[in-house]
Amino acid sequence: MLDDQAESVELDLTGLKCPLPVLRTRKALRALGVGRVLVVTCTDPMAMIDIPNLVREEGARLDSAERDGDRLCFRMTASVKPPHS
Repeated sequence: MLDDQAESVELDLTGLKCPLPVLRTRKALRALGVGRVLVVTCTDPMAMIDIPNLVREEGARLDSAERDGDRLCFRMTASVKPPHS
């Protein structure tokens, strides 16, 4: 079984406002190899809409999207890169 902690990259975007969380998530996601996991934490409420849309556009898989108070946490897995990347 793979060690999820060793395979994940964490990105703390707490306090950043739209569009910065989605732009920085895109940059980090594109830098990951196929199968690597990116965990993004942020506080911008628009991220609950923007980040799932970004993940879909990038061809990645959204494993989870959770809200804990004002903190949002997204877990995504990088897939084969789309043609525009």
